[in-house]
Amino acid sequence: MTLNVRGFAAQSAETELAPHNFVRRDPRDTDVVIDIKYCGVCHSDIHQARNEWHQSIYPLVPGHEIIGHVTHVGSKVTKFKVGDSVGVGCMVDSCQHCENCEANLEQYCLEGATMTYNSLDRHDQMMTYGGYSEQIVVSEKFVLRVPEALDFKAAAPLLCAGITTYSPLKHWGVKAGHKVAIVGLGGLGHMGLKFAHAMGADVTLFTRSAGKEQEARRLGANHVVLSTDEKQMAEVQNHFDFILDTVPHQHDLNPYLDTLKRDGVHILVGLIEPVEPAVHAGKLIMGRKSLVGSLIGGIAETQDMLDFCAENNIGCDVEMINMDEINEAYTRMLNSDVKYRFVIDMASLKNA
Repeated sequence: MTLNVRGFAAQSAETELAPHNFVRRDPRDTDVVIDIKYCGVCHSDIHQARNEWHQSIYPLVPGHEIIGHVTHVGSKVTKFKVGDSVGVGCMVDSCQHCENCEANLEQYCLEGATMTYNSLDRHDQMMTYGGYSEQIVVSEKFVLRVPEALDFKAAAPLLCAGITTYSPLKHWGVKAGHKVAIVGLGGLGHMGLKFAHAMGADVTLFTRSAGKEQEARRLGANHVVLSTDEKQMAEVQNHFDFILDTVPHQHDLNPYLDTLKRDGVHILVGLIEPVEPAVHAGKLIMGRKSLVGSLIGGIAETQDMLDFCAENNIGCDVEMINMDEINEAYTRMLNSDVKYRFVIDMASLKNA
């Protein structure tokens, strides 16, 4: 069963994404073949397409927020059938036997997870290609069931932006009575507000931009603090149990650490390495505070997140685009000109 697939790819770090035909690997007996209906656009796609992480292999087909329908199942597949509504996130495989995989934390696979694109398949060494395409072939262990109650367009970014913010809030046990602050109001930040609110927390948005209060409250914030206002920051000293920091570029963490209670936790989900300016160790020591990180989520937890979203009517705020608008969308994302996530209607690929 050979799958000749159309998609959009970057041919180098300097070229725009353009139409690209390629061959998917032959489905194995534990694989699911998915017709892709929608694919979210993540900032990671830009980093990879432009080789900003210095490990891109071309041609590169981005996309790891995938929603579609099953069109074929292997002979040993037990979880899915043809016609099922499914999703694929950032990973398509892992070693399955290390202590992290056995703990359903495949994202921390000690041998390295196989990512949805720009990764080598651990069985045949073929390159993986992402969701900016017609179809994808994935092991059933890494396919998610998408509840019918979800808006499929709004569900696509849940598979990265959603799980990236849900996982740390869930892991650190956010619940009613906790005071939680979200730093940044973008694709990740707006999901952090929604999740923390649905978990019952008292939620604050930290922002550098005045005038976001109405929007933040719509998304679930109870309060908004302008982080550039010294008076407002002073008023929330020793106030928060948790801070979920979604900002993807370097920024000063020290003022936020001052707003944590004793035993408070500041969670990073953005790759801001190296951390600059330096964190003052005294701000951690003098309050037993923690500065921690979190990476997406395992497959079981991602399924829990999708079910939680269906139960609580949570989706990502999205703007739909056609496939041939992807390069313009990248430019707009870099200018923060989207609320809050682009999603590609893959039906448009036929005319791209």
